[in-house]
Parts: sequence; structure tokens; C-alpha cells
Amino acid sequence: KHKTMTPFEEWERKRLKLSYLRTWGCLAKVNIPIPKKCKLGPKTVDCVLMGYAFHTVGYRFLIIKFEVSDMHVGTIMESNDATFFEDIFPMKDMSSSSNQEIPTPSSEEFAVIPEPTIAMEHVENPIEGYNGTPVRSKRQRTAKSFGDDFIVYLVDDTPRTISEAYASPDADYWKEAVRSEMDSILANGTWEITDRPYGCKLVGCKWVFNKKLRPDGTIEKYKARLVAKGYTQKEGEDFFDTYSPVATLTTIRVLLSLAASHGLLVHQMDVKTAFLNGELKEEIYMDQPDGFVVPGQEGKVCKLLKSLYGLKQAPKEWHEKFERTLTAAGFVVNDGDKCVYYRHGGGEGVILCLYVDDILIFGTKLDLIKEVKDFLSRCFEMKDLGYVEKVLSRFGYSDCTPSPTPYDASVLLRKNRRIARDQLRYSQIIGSLMYSASATRPNISFAVSKLSRFVSKLGDDHWHALERVMRYLKGTASYGIHYTGYPRVLEGYSDSNWISDANEIKATSGYVFTLGGGVVSWKSCKQTILTRSTMEAELTALDTATVEAEWLRELLMDLPMVEKPIPPILMNCDNQTVIVKINSSKDNMKSSRHVKRRLKSVRKLRNSRVIMLDYIHTLKNLADPFTKGLSRNVIDNASMEMGLRPT
Repeated sequence: KHKTMTPFEEWERKRLKLSYLRTWGCLAKVNIPIPKKCKLGPKTVDCVLMGYAFHTVGYRFLIIKFEVSDMHVGTIMESNDATFFEDIFPMKDMSSSSNQEIPTPSSEEFAVIPEPTIAMEHVENPIEGYNGTPVRSKRQRTAKSFGDDFIVYLVDDTPRTISEAYASPDADYWKEAVRSEMDSILANGTWEITDRPYGCKLVGCKWVFNKKLRPDGTIEKYKARLVAKGYTQKEGEDFFDTYSPVATLTTIRVLLSLAASHGLLVHQMDVKTAFLNGELKEEIYMDQPDGFVVPGQEGKVCKLLKSLYGLKQAPKEWHEKFERTLTAAGFVVNDGDKCVYYRHGGGEGVILCLYVDDILIFGTKLDLIKEVKDFLSRCFEMKDLGYVEKVLSRFGYSDCTPSPTPYDASVLLRKNRRIARDQLRYSQIIGSLMYSASATRPNISFAVSKLSRFVSKLGDDHWHALERVMRYLKGTASYGIHYTGYPRVLEGYSDSNWISDANEIKATSGYVFTLGGGVVSWKSCKQTILTRSTMEAELTALDTATVEAEWLRELLMDLPMVEKPIPPILMNCDNQTVIVKINSSKDNMKSSRHVKRRLKSVRKLRNSRVIMLDYIHTLKNLADPFTKGLSRNVIDNASMEMGLRPT
């Protein structure tokens, strides 16, 4: 009798699943075990499928290419976590090209990676006779393009040691730069020469040289800096804390907006060799610098009294020194941002904003600013002092055709399951755009945020979308944020986009805050939780926006030029259901139990008059471009309302 079932199916009464069978000899990218992964290192290792595991549910692989130190070529490993490329056979032509066969491993030692905890140990004796050279596939490879920056690096004559500097054609300029650096160090009392304590570990130092160029490419200044080799310091012995606050870009934009609203004067100064001013608490001994070893004291060392560039604690010590100096002069530290200081009295005042070693000074009168600048010059050595075009030129988009919008909403981006194309260049462009998106170009925030999610899974569609952003920047390269000074009240906008893409399971949040006619704070990001409806997504976005609103209000409360009391911040939302639920006191309805925490958080800020809610039409919501791709008219109108105009 004819049977339609196999003996296994007849006996077990179920279908035999063969989906785990793979083509022998195909390329496989095996995930590296978590203990061996590095944050910036590779996530997979290239292997060839050799068979199936003996004692576990998995596969046996032969490593043919590695980028991890303890995973060697020729090692047999077992794993069940791999991606197979069954149309690529790296070993196919090896026998014909080299008349060499891959022998069977003589030892039964192999790495076993059990499920679910993945671990691996490499074989001490790799397969004999295998030279470790992977066979090239038949796919045509394009030549590597290192770009203009790499070519400039190859021909750059910047010296790397002090002996190279003194032997170069520009020796006189480098000697002057070295003397200037040493004069600053010695005048500052950075170290004292002493005998080396018994058992003391020394910190090394080296000279770093650089040429400061003008916009036209000519040399403006030769710079030399003595840097400590801080990577040799040991935590808990040579340093204990390294944290140093830095003023946020939002704070700087708020202060610039206030300057436009209240007619404040703005000056900028730079602290020369700022990190040399910090006073060390730990005992640190350093080698004498090359070229400046004291005659007759060659065996002695430098005991550091003040911080030096390269030390782990140098930024922290500099900030503490600057704060002590200002507070002793009557300045008060802002509670909202620890890098903002102010002194106010009699209707007049000065505000200082510190960004590492750059200082912005805001004052009501020129005499007050001059007084502060003279004071800072007595305490520290001071210097009175086109990003988009640079990015376009660096990546070869200077002559591209401009695009009317930064993102095409009709394109649905999906993760590429195959090998990523030119991943390094893609990530470099994304990294360069992130500064513009967070500093002066809010209209590309959504596009950059969206495209950054595909750095490891990119294909042609993602490259086309990224090139569209670059072409949009080409057409709006002259745009910047303009503050007109009116209105003087802080206003916020919140919005979300709930599952507009079938491949997205999380919504996108966006918020914008304006002050003095220009935008001061914004954000576009994917929500960290799953939401069940548009209302939940809008409430989550509003909750995130109110956190920023509360911080901005705290920052303004502690600035002397701002009128008090500060009115509630108007938060505009285009979802009426969210506003009704926040204004309602009924929290026990089944539809809102799971969002009770967010409801209470927003409601608390509303009741304490930190914020007030108002409905706004979607077309007038400035946060709408931060959640989705929109048409040219909507993008242009929103940009104008945010103060983005040609300079």
C-alpha cells in the first residue's frame, strides 16, 4: 500500500521539521558571545558551516576571519546563534587555487556554546595545514576610498616628537610655541623638581604639536602642548573623580534669547591653558619633559602641584578652581545649570556661562562687562576672542542638487538583513550631522534620529535617505536661529507619531520650546515603551516635554534679568483626549489605569502652575516636523516660526 508519510511521521504522529538544515560550506556570521563583545568592536565573526553539533542543538563552524584577539582562524566552534548566507561559499575555490584540502581536525577539542548562555573557548592547536587566508568571493570589490582628509594626513608635516619639531624647516616657529607653553607652565607653578619617592609610579608626558589654520588654509599659529599620559593613571590611587559639568547648548540658546529680549551686551573670552589652573589634591609625580631636563638633576622628577592637560582629573579641578574664584567675587551659581554664574544688584547685573574654557559674558552695561573681564584677566591668563559647509565638503556633497525637504515620508525604511554597505562612511556622516541637529538645525532632527537607527542594518534605501538630508542642508546652508526678543515668555509644543510605519512598534516623540522669537530646546526620539493608542503615545510625549519644561523654568527662575514671577509655561498639544484626561479627576477608568503615573506627573505640574495646557491644530504644532516627514510648505512654515532664517 502506498504511504504518504515517513516512518518518523507514522510513529510520532507529527511532521518532521527540517528548517534547521543549512547548506554545507556556506558563509555564516556567528554572533560573538556577550563576554567577548566590545562596545565599539565587531558583533559577529566570519565562519564556514562544517556540520552540526554533537551534544547540543546547534552548528559546527570553522572560523575563517576574526577581529577578536582570543578567537583564532582555524578554530572549530559550536553555536546556534548565526546568520547564514547560503549563496556564498568562501572555501569553494580553495582546492583549485592552492591544491590544498582542508583536513579534518585531528583533535576532538572544540568550543561548545550552549543555549541560552553563550560561551566559547578557542582550541589551543588550530587545524593543521590551514593557512588562515579566506578565499575571495566572486563579487567585485570596489577600491577603498580614504577621502581627502586621509590624503592630507599622509602629506602632513606636523612633527610628532620635539626632536622632529626642532629638525623641521619650521623649527623656529615650533621652538617659539614650545617656549610659550613652558612659560605658561612655569609661571603657573605647575610642578616642582624633587627626588623620586621610593616605589613611586611615574606618569609620563609628551609634546603634542598642531597648526591652527585660517579659513583659507593658511597657517595662523603654531601650537605646542605638553600633555601628561593620563592613561597610565590608576583609579583610586592617582585620581578619584573625573566628572566636570559643561553648559548645555539649551542653556546657551536660552541666554542668547534673553540677551535679545532684554538688550544685553554679549562678550566672549577664552582662558589660555585653562587646565593648568586646577589645583591637585593627589600626589602625582611625572617625568621631566623632553628638551627641558634640568642640568645636574637628570635623576629627579616633577611633583605636580597643579593639573596638566591629559590628567584624568584635570577638567574637574579646573571647574572647581573657576567656581571658587567666582563665588569669592560675589557670583552665585545657578541651580538649573552649574556652569552659569550671575551677580546682580540695583537693577544691573552680569551673567557668565562657562563651556570648558570658553566664557560667554552677558551684561546690562559695558562697564560691568569690562570690570568682570579685568577681574578674570587678573585671575587667569585670558584671550579676548561654517560648520554645515565643512560637513558637505568633507563627504563630497558640495556640488549636490538641493532638496526641498530633509526626509521623504513616502519611503518606508526597513532593516537590511544582508551585509551592510559602506557602514563606516554612513556612521561618520550621521555623527557629523548630530551636532547640527542638536545645536542649530532643529529641522533635520527627525531625519537624523530616524536614519541613526539603521547604522548596523543599512542598504541602498538608507543611503538615498541620508543623501537627501545632505542635499537639504546644501539648499539651507546659510540658515541659522534668529532671536528677535519677542515674545519674552517660554512656550512649548508636544507631539507624537503612533506607528506610522508597519515595521515600527514604538511611537516617535517630539517637543519644541521657543523664547524670544527663536527655538531654545527641541528633541526627536523613539519612545522607550510600547503604547496601545494615539492617546497613550501623545501622553508619553507630553510627559517627556514637561520634564524639560520644569528644568527650563528652574533655569529661568535663577537668572536675575528674567521678570518674576514666571508665568506658567504654555504647553501646546494637538490631542484633545489627552487634555481632557489630564483635566479630569477620574483615574479609575479601565482605559487610563496603565497610564496613571504619567497622568499624575503632568497633572501635578499643571496644578502647581508650572505648566498650562492648550489645544493647537496639527498644522500649527511646531513639534509636528519632529515626529514624521512632512511636505515642503509645512517644513518651511515651522522653520520660520522657530526662528530659522538665512543669515
